[in-house]
Amino acid sequence: MTRIVIAGGGLSGLSLAAHLAVMDHRHPVIVVDDGRNPLSAKAWASWSDRPGLLDAAACRWFDRIRVHVNGTTKVLRLGRYRYRVVRGDDLASVVRRITDPLRHFTFHEGHVDRVEDDGVVVDGQHLRARWVFDSVIGPAQERPADALLSFRGWRVRAERAAFDAEIPTLFDFRTSQARAASFVYVLPDDAHHALVEHTSFTAPDATTDQAAQREALAEYLADIGPYEIECEEHAVLPLRAGQTPRRNGNVLTIGAKGGLLKASTGFGYQRVQRDSAAVAESLHEYGHPFALPAESARFRLFDGVLLDVVTREPAQLERAFGALFRYRTAEPALRFLDEATTPPQEWRLFAGMPAATYLAAARHRLVSS
Repeated sequence: MTRIVIAGGGLSGLSLAAHLAVMDHRHPVIVVDDGRNPLSAKAWASWSDRPGLLDAAACRWFDRIRVHVNGTTKVLRLGRYRYRVVRGDDLASVVRRITDPLRHFTFHEGHVDRVEDDGVVVDGQHLRARWVFDSVIGPAQERPADALLSFRGWRVRAERAAFDAEIPTLFDFRTSQARAASFVYVLPDDAHHALVEHTSFTAPDATTDQAAQREALAEYLADIGPYEIECEEHAVLPLRAGQTPRRNGNVLTIGAKGGLLKASTGFGYQRVQRDSAAVAESLHEYGHPFALPAESARFRLFDGVLLDVVTREPAQLERAFGALFRYRTAEPALRFLDEATTPPQEWRLFAGMPAATYLAAARHRLVSS
């Protein structure tokens, strides 16, 4: 029987394992992970307008968000969407419940040294496979990044009830735009505990000013009274609007390495779920994992243009988000960010943005591509 190896047991590897399991594949599946990036330290937030296979892993659900843009604070309902939070341990637990009854699914602890067309090398030993799904090594030649998404988050415990436990703040632009297009994101656990995160979009060659990020967070939290920083999180993610080469022979790159982060937002959880479902369906229907939906050239262009504009003119990010979230609900903006809108809907969303700036950036991208 065909053996499938999933290299990496993080979000994309576990999500694919779960989707393969429910598609009733009988091929032996091995998930290989070295445990160096424990899931207990990870969490993902996302929005969706439909049920998902791994919804049981969500620990929080929200039907409203708060935004502060162009000098105004608004609380917006999400319409058909819901915003949810999934913690790494909960995701692993749900996936195990799905896969544990299946004797042909196994989890192996080991370090993936390299990925080859006929398998993977784990701790120096060759593990043969018909299909390999790689979330740890990635393509030999990656596209250059169009921008960097740099975030620094503090998990905060406030002495007084300082946070609205029912409404996350998706973006708050009351922070300096002098160095980069930036906003603050607040994800509450309860009235006293929250993740408060400073996020910046910068040029690919920029260096992260850690002191400035901490200063921005301290300034943002100045009005909540005494608080304790329980831990700090930080990462810099490359954002690529162009299509990432995913297939190399019998190897398919998945997850962030496969270009599944949305270039204009850095969100990837729902994109990973949709991709995992498509891979599993392709294997079931065609006997191979490559019959996947084509990426949208239009939305790749939108993402690239936005990154080009805001890395040159940081103030344009607030203006763009203000245009997207100007309606009575957040649903039109979330539908656009989900790449589920039509061109007439997009033209209405883009109203209020500086047309000349974006058209010039689009022309430059089209000519240079």
